[in-house]
Amino acid sequence: MQPRKPTNRDLPPRMLRRVRRLKSGKELVYYFYVSRDAEGKKREIPLGSDLPAAKVEWARLDAKPVPTEAGTLGAIMDRYEREIVPHKAPRTQRDNLLCLRQLRAVLKDAPLEAITPNLLAQYRDARSAKVRANREISLLSHVFNLAREWGYTDRENPATRLRKNPETPRDYYATAEVWDAVYHQAAPELRDAMDLAYLTGQRPGDVLAMREADIVDGHLQVAQSKTTKKLRIMLDGNALGELLARLFEQRRHRAVRAPYLIVTPEGLRVTQPMLRRRWDEARDKAAKKATDDQDATLAELVKAFQFRDIRPKAASEIGDLGKASRLLGHTDKRITDTVYRRVGEIVEPTR
Repeated sequence: MQPRKPTNRDLPPRMLRRVRRLKSGKELVYYFYVSRDAEGKKREIPLGSDLPAAKVEWARLDAKPVPTEAGTLGAIMDRYEREIVPHKAPRTQRDNLLCLRQLRAVLKDAPLEAITPNLLAQYRDARSAKVRANREISLLSHVFNLAREWGYTDRENPATRLRKNPETPRDYYATAEVWDAVYHQAAPELRDAMDLAYLTGQRPGDVLAMREADIVDGHLQVAQSKTTKKLRIMLDGNALGELLARLFEQRRHRAVRAPYLIVTPEGLRVTQPMLRRRWDEARDKAAKKATDDQDATLAELVKAFQFRDIRPKAASEIGDLGKASRLLGHTDKRITDTVYRRVGEIVEPTR
């Protein structure tokens, strides 16, 4: 009997690996199941290029139990990171990778059959970061659903109906006094970003991504990066139209070539890190001024003010809940009402 090649010694019987080297030097790896037909002729059945998935298919063809290393949660998470995470929004990718890092530290070597609701409940209760634990369980639920689709298991998702840790939504509301304190200390480009974020009600990343080309037929077109929701915000006869007219006038005076609306006086695009630095600097100056003026209450409120609080400020200051919900891109007004409306509803007294 011919000995197995060294490159296949780590594989189950009747499974082989073929490596194809491209001119660029990159290597492509493929796996095959070796069998014989009714006439005894050898044939190779392709198993794909993903080793854990190939072992699962090998087990099906060979009528053997799935190899342990292919059926571990770590192997499924690795495939999820390779195939699913890159297609998500950049911010979501970062959050997913953080969740996967935490999950791997505890559950990497656990076989899928060992993942039970009780085990996940213990994981949830042991995590000190209670809100982050909820995100990790939610991601794990998606990973497990895909494991079912990929054929690794046919068990029910153990994260289904698992109780989450209580969460308290952020309830900060930036008053006009707090807004003015930071606004007066802000760099010109930060003021532009604050105005644009408030008038459009959009997330910081979407605000910084807005371009001159997004203005079409008297509307500012927005494609929200988180939800892919598309909006057309009217510009005729309102403060947003006046703001954009001012930004265009600034662009002409500065001979700006960058296509983005929020740029520095030198014409450079303002990125997220640049926005954060400018925000921290303006907020620190505003808090110091309030402290020097012996207004400790204002100083504390200013320190708590975050750029992301501008979106709920906009939602809170639009009288009609339906209009606020549509501007924020929500399909359910309850989200706008419970998470983003941070001032009480105006009501009439008994008499």
